[in-house]
Amino acid sequence: MTAYVDRPEVFGADEQTDVELDLLRWVGFARLVLQEERVAPEAEMSLIFVDRPTITDLNERFLGGRGPTDVLAFPIDDDVVASGREPDLGGRGPGAPGDPTDPPIVVGDVIVCPEVAQRQSSQRSTDVADELALLVVHGVLHLLNYDHATERDAAAMQAREQELIARFHDREQGSTR
Repeated sequence: MTAYVDRPEVFGADEQTDVELDLLRWVGFARLVLQEERVAPEAEMSLIFVDRPTITDLNERFLGGRGPTDVLAFPIDDDVVASGREPDLGGRGPGAPGDPTDPPIVVGDVIVCPEVAQRQSSQRSTDVADELALLVVHGVLHLLNYDHATERDAAAMQAREQELIARFHDREQGSTR
């Protein structure tokens, strides 16, 4: 029997050596995004940092893109339960514990390329950590059906990204006081 977890689980892997990063920091941020989006506590996702050849291969193979990209999101379960967000869809609602024998909801995988993030941050004259934060939140929000296909959707997604990044920075600053 699996123990009940009271928050979404994020599995992290750093499979690249180009850019040094704090894996636990980014896993914590991805978990914060899931919690703030009220994803069911029994949900799981993966956050994987890869090198340029790997993200290029994934981009070309699965999205028909050309060359490397910064972040990819691969949703898995179409029916991500967001507690209380859409109660008419049969969710248990906020605060309702899940049955410890229920299988987890697999939200999906977010793949980030720190080397591309580093290049982009130098082009924008920003810190690589800020670029990584943007890519992590962007990827997780894509798993949760956010999109930027229209100007309106893009504006909503960008606003939510900035809110979540600010909340992450506030939480980090609070933990160092």
